[in-house]
Amino acid sequence: SGLAALEQAIESGADVAFGSRHHLAEESTVRRAWYRTVLMRGFHVVVRLLIGSQVKDTQCGFKLFRRDAARRVFLSLHISRWAFDVEVVVLSAILGLRIVEVPVHWTEIAGSKLNVALDSLQMLRDIAAIRVYYFCGLWSPLLEGQ
Repeated sequence: SGLAALEQAIESGADVAFGSRHHLAEESTVRRAWYRTVLMRGFHVVVRLLIGSQVKDTQCGFKLFRRDAARRVFLSLHISRWAFDVEVVVLSAILGLRIVEVPVHWTEIAGSKLNVALDSLQMLRDIAAIRVYYFCGLWSPLLEGQ
């Protein structure tokens, strides 16, 4: 199961395990609207360009954390909307946490809560804020005891 794969990654030394649908990218284009695939790929390009993340699928909701890593990351989050996953990646890197990406299987279900036009703009704004605020030192992770 996907959970077992994430647990194995944590047991093998990862601090954060991201479930990834990236290995299903070609298959997924058949099952979703073409514009969602274009937006998904565009989002991944923006994340790589602005954040420099090696995580290929930040938006898969399937993640597992070591307790101490979760505490450190989630206490420091500023973004609470769709792009919070990108901030998790940035914070993990700043904190020196080891992130791994684990292939998981997923089936897209109709009825997404994502408003493609509005939420895409919001996500772009949030990613730009993450880039500016962290890389200019305006945001930083909370340290133990803060």
